[in-house]
Amino acid sequence: MRQVKIGADGPEVSVLCLGTMTFGNQTPEAEAHRQIDMAAARGVNFMDTAEMYPVNPVRVETVGRTEEIIGNWFRKGGRRGDWVVATKAGGQGGQARGGEPITGASIRRALEGSLRRLGTDHVELYQFHWPNRGSYMFRQNWGFDPSRQDRAAILANMAECLETLASLKAEGRIGHWGLSNESAWGMAQWIRLANEGLGPRPITLQNEYSLLCRLYDTDLAELGHNEGVTLLAFSPAGAGMLTGKYVGDVTPESSRRVNQPDLNGRMTARSAVAVDAYMKIAQEAGLDLQEMAIAWTLTRPFPVVPIIGATRDWHLENALKGADVVLGQDVLKAIAVAHKAHPMPY
Repeated sequence: MRQVKIGADGPEVSVLCLGTMTFGNQTPEAEAHRQIDMAAARGVNFMDTAEMYPVNPVRVETVGRTEEIIGNWFRKGGRRGDWVVATKAGGQGGQARGGEPITGASIRRALEGSLRRLGTDHVELYQFHWPNRGSYMFRQNWGFDPSRQDRAAILANMAECLETLASLKAEGRIGHWGLSNESAWGMAQWIRLANEGLGPRPITLQNEYSLLCRLYDTDLAELGHNEGVTLLAFSPAGAGMLTGKYVGDVTPESSRRVNQPDLNGRMTARSAVAVDAYMKIAQEAGLDLQEMAIAWTLTRPFPVVPIIGATRDWHLENALKGADVVLGQDVLKAIAVAHKAHPMPY
């Protein structure tokens, strides 16, 4: 599989990253290990996890279980040195460590727990899962209100965190670091403070990105290009809607299908129409919808690595094929037309 560099000075990684958020809940350990084996056999060398995983739902009693499953795979002889491992520290209000905010002290506590569960002495990429101040991700953009933010307190916390990250990097416990569910203003401040010498620059941003969710396309895309930040695009198959399994009235067993607002507004009538439009493009081009969706992320005019995750082996096998699909100009033009017709479907 083709490889790319993440960030300006980060490691070389496969163009697809293996997502693991279902390991230990929807995906049993034995199947999770088969998925890691399958990804490795296809040339994937980049894996993303988090201390709060597994999800759907996130529970206090399962926090860290996904990292343990990955650690067990490494302990069985899983060639730790062949992998670029990324994990994330949970933030304020989460289920990990009592929902404490991200601070210099909590970063160390979170990392120590992750390293212990993963069975390693370092991770190549360490990420902050959520900003302490909140986020507009997961459909919170419809009512996002930053007016109560305390700029001075935010910047002071960023400076403290950067100091800790610098120490952890010097100790060899992290190679690089990045953000998740962050905004353009937040990324710009982290970069500015790093440039002022307070700590290392972030090299990645893990935000949602797909044919159905393109909030990244404007300010963040420009920032990514000019500042050497790679987007780690989670949910490139639109939280499952672009896999082709949600068609018409078909609802797969154990599905999270939505026509209800309590699942972040997904699969509303508006999004169903958008999915149908992309399905038609794929069918007319003789393409699998999920493969087309993943391949499309690799055509974007900014640095991006899509994160592919799956509950079952065959889901992953299908997603991996997206790295080999080359989309013609006719398909890309049709996608652009569909996007203009359905710009924010959920």
